[in-house]
Amino acid sequence: MTKNVLVSFLEKFDEYPFAVRINGKEYLIGSGEPMFTVIFHKDIPLSALTTSTSLALGEAYMDGDLEIEGDLYFALDHFLGQMGKFSTDESLLKKIMYSSTAKKNQKKEVRSHYDIGNDFYKLWLDETLSYSCGYFLHDDDTLYQAQVNKIDYILKKLCLKEGMTLLDIGCGWGYLLIEAAKKYGVHGTGITLSKEQYKEFQRRIEMEHLEGLVKAEILDYRDLPKSRYQFDRIVSVGMVEHVGRENYPLFMKCVKNVLKPGGVFLLHFISGLKEHAGDPWIKKYIFPGGTVPSLREMIYQAAENDFHTIDVEDLRLHYNRTLLCWEKNFKEHIDEVREMFDERFVRMWDLYLCACAATFHNGIIDLHQIIFTNGINNDLPMRRWY
Repeated sequence: MTKNVLVSFLEKFDEYPFAVRINGKEYLIGSGEPMFTVIFHKDIPLSALTTSTSLALGEAYMDGDLEIEGDLYFALDHFLGQMGKFSTDESLLKKIMYSSTAKKNQKKEVRSHYDIGNDFYKLWLDETLSYSCGYFLHDDDTLYQAQVNKIDYILKKLCLKEGMTLLDIGCGWGYLLIEAAKKYGVHGTGITLSKEQYKEFQRRIEMEHLEGLVKAEILDYRDLPKSRYQFDRIVSVGMVEHVGRENYPLFMKCVKNVLKPGGVFLLHFISGLKEHAGDPWIKKYIFPGGTVPSLREMIYQAAENDFHTIDVEDLRLHYNRTLLCWEKNFKEHIDEVREMFDERFVRMWDLYLCACAATFHNGIIDLHQIIFTNGINNDLPMRRWY
């Protein structure tokens, strides 16, 4: 009986034909030759699927109760384009969907992801340790080249000049600021909540002998106004997704407070077409408290703080390719990951990378870079100088 209920639930995902195998019996969803096969070793209660389709299927995969016959990304790319048909009962998932945006809790949430260990991230990121969307300027660019391209592109967009001050909010392992100091002679400050990222960034600063130009701090963006800092340029790459919807106005106010009049602010972030609470599985296992802003709400909050929108660029497909590169690297080092973590973690992380690549490919999430100026700036070039 349960298996029939499960098959009946899955029948609405019929855009691409696939097979479901339960207890040795096979069922076809959709019409035509099945493109992949989902194998269930254990039944999933209908109540779990209707509470959160994402959580129910994701946890089943993590536990080995669900297997994909064939390529995981291929199957997810064809299945996740139908996420609009997923069930999510937010009233039953309040703790996951709407966690506290208080400083203490957000620091804990950020560290739960980024402090897994630098050795882990070094296995599958490129040499720059860039954990954000690359920029594939040429079709044959490697992941490393795409990340170098991305940093170079961002620095050009900032229109930097020697002696300027640059703040990186959510600086990661620091490659952007190190390149800015080396290539443009700017004075860089990077802030992060991650102890592991801070430690590696400090090591890189010393290795490059940039102590006089670059510094790292463990600092919450909300404490920037108290720092009395003033910057010519500010950049934030992949950080605002951790701020929380209710704090977007505060985030923009804090940026404005430390950006000089006429200063340039580049915001690089995963975006949504519309405002959405997020995915329960991602929030529970990958990015606790993470919320994807819509493009329009970030531009609105910028305007409310007298930021002028100078340029908006979409890099969605670049992130799809970046994630596929990460997933390939992850698979190549999967035995080393198994030595660090258990099998459930390995399956969870592989699912995360493949699922994110699929959602970018299907336009469920997007990636935007926006250039703002703090008030009017008539000194920037009239054309896209970068």
